[in-house]
Amino acid sequence: MSRRLSPAFVLIALLVCVVVTGPLLSPYAPNAQLDIITLRSQAPSLAHPFGTDAVSRDVLSRVLDGGRVSLALAILSVSLSLVVGTLYGAISTLAGGVIDTTMRRLLDVALSIPRLLVLLAVGALWGALSFPALVLLIGLTGWFATARLVTDELRALGALEFAIAARAMGVRGPRLLWRHLLPHLLPTLVITASFGVAGTIALEAGLSYLGLGIQAPQASWGTILRDGAGVVQSEWWLSLFPGLATVFAVLACNALGDALRKQFAPNHVLSVATSRAAAPTRVAGTTSSPALPSSRTVRP
Repeated sequence: MSRRLSPAFVLIALLVCVVVTGPLLSPYAPNAQLDIITLRSQAPSLAHPFGTDAVSRDVLSRVLDGGRVSLALAILSVSLSLVVGTLYGAISTLAGGVIDTTMRRLLDVALSIPRLLVLLAVGALWGALSFPALVLLIGLTGWFATARLVTDELRALGALEFAIAARAMGVRGPRLLWRHLLPHLLPTLVITASFGVAGTIALEAGLSYLGLGIQAPQASWGTILRDGAGVVQSEWWLSLFPGLATVFAVLACNALGDALRKQFAPNHVLSVATSRAAAPTRVAGTTSSPALPSSRTVRP
């Protein structure tokens, strides 16, 4: 494993282990009211390392359970965004012509609409959303940047020598796309997914804090933050620990994305081809240096 990847993988492994083993590490049930008279709003102690909330629920148990919910929602939403965005970009590239132009203009329109505004409007209109509905809402409003990235990358890859050679051998249409072009996009999509999970964790925490995301009594980092919003000075642990968990998860995912980007480089295929194309090629007494489209990474 590369030295660049090791710290990032350690952070992600720690995050996943804590979240997956949360039910085993939780000293109490996340929604259990232990003793609403004597244990309500208790500061951190040996018995309750993260303290208790206003209804005597153990905050450590709720943070661990909320991590599973927040991370699961982020992974499912980003997976949906990647699938829809990749399919849209692939269809646009495959169709070409007027269809490609129209689909790209529709993407421009979609990208011009603030995503957060759409989420707030839907939340205000429909009120409380279930977990599946929240996954669909976040996933179906986050694929536009992925579609633009896939479209641009496929166009650039289509100009490389291996794609030209495949077309010269009679490979056309979907087979060229799925067998020769899309596999080269996997590193870029993995990097995009890592950044997307980080952004979605923060987005879910914000929506839940505003009352538009995960709903009580289900725990998530955002709902725990909302519980402590009005008592930050007196019950600081309700804001500190879920806030630290959110920051750690976002930093871990961003660190993984940065490490993968430095290791594999989203333009790894293009950089090799560009370096070869940059070398003067003498054909029939002339020298030419063909330029290839540049690659870029989009943080959804």
